[in-house]
Amino acid sequence: MTDSETPLLPLSRFQQLMIALAMVSMGAGMTINFVVVAPLAREAGLAELEIAGILTFSSVMYTVFTPIWGRLADRIGRKRVMVFALSAMGLTNMAFLFALDAALAGLVTGLGAFFLLAFARLWFGLLAPGLQPAAMAAMTDATTPATRAAGLGMLGASMSLGSILGPAGAALLARIDALAPLWGTIVFNLAVAAILAFALPPTRPLPHAHTRPAPLAMHDRRVLPHLVFLFVYFVAVGMIQQTIGWFVADRFAFTDTAARTAKQAVVLHTGILMACTSLAILIIQVGYISARRPDPRRILPIGLALLAAGYVGADVFQSFPLMGLSFLIVGIGAALAVPSANALGSLSVSRSEQAAAASLLASAPPAGFIVGPLLGSGLYMANHRLPFFASAAVFSVLSVYALLVTSKRPLSA
Repeated sequence: MTDSETPLLPLSRFQQLMIALAMVSMGAGMTINFVVVAPLAREAGLAELEIAGILTFSSVMYTVFTPIWGRLADRIGRKRVMVFALSAMGLTNMAFLFALDAALAGLVTGLGAFFLLAFARLWFGLLAPGLQPAAMAAMTDATTPATRAAGLGMLGASMSLGSILGPAGAALLARIDALAPLWGTIVFNLAVAAILAFALPPTRPLPHAHTRPAPLAMHDRRVLPHLVFLFVYFVAVGMIQQTIGWFVADRFAFTDTAARTAKQAVVLHTGILMACTSLAILIIQVGYISARRPDPRRILPIGLALLAAGYVGADVFQSFPLMGLSFLIVGIGAALAVPSANALGSLSVSRSEQAAAASLLASAPPAGFIVGPLLGSGLYMANHRLPFFASAAVFSVLSVYALLVTSKRPLSA
């Protein structure tokens, strides 16, 4: 058996599944932030741009420190970084929750509330970014070139599953209290950290006969067009995810009732809309993408066009059920577009470089969420409908580009 057919640092199937569970918890925590934090922070008296500034600053720190934690994982061990990142995710979210609760209670107001929330969120961006690079590196070392795509794909699918559980859990837990969904993710993060601490083997030195693939440069001409494409995609997504809670609150103007408060109603309905998107993503990925393996060049422009149509529909239709249908269409489009764009990016390089390409492309979502929330908040303050139409316009342009340019490129390097 050759070196290329032997994993660098093998893991059992159960251990690989535990790493995937960590990505589920990460996906759930990320999506719940937009379901819960954005609308409740506005209830605490913060302006839209202040809220976007808090989350954007955290995204900047997260993006900057992700490769730093990735290099640190190479030095001190992937297990240690994954356990630390999940623990930090839970504890920093707990600190942010206490700060948000104090702001909602009126204990801190104005600039004091803004700086308290920003300070609490800062530590998330500093301490939590190590999970994704460490998990992807561990999976890369645990697989061979022949099984690597499936292993890394499992991590991506786990993030998608987490993005379903997050809004769905928010919709359920919001019936207890508006902040209950955040408590749910905190417990989830800390529980998975404890599981990984026991399930994964101790840090092992790399065998002398093996070498890890060299990372790809961000300006690599083969991957750069796909990286820019995904960055623009997630800027458009970030505009909507930042503002959807405000849009729901302003459109439906909930009031306190005997059954639930207005804050609970906003979190519940926002969670339902995002769960509609996530459910559609899961059904299409499992029932169509994984089962049929369609040509990504063919389905990418279709998915982007569906995204544009879904966001226009979400703005035009006034009733909540029709908004839910629109977000189902958005989910179908996302399920077709994101895996296709990632696949085309990884297929643009040689087989031995595909893991490095996947790691590089993974930087697009957090980078897009640096720009998207701020841009969406500014547009929302000008007109509540602008983020939807701006995102639809971006996806329309990307769809035309995918149809005229991307679809004409060869499928593999």
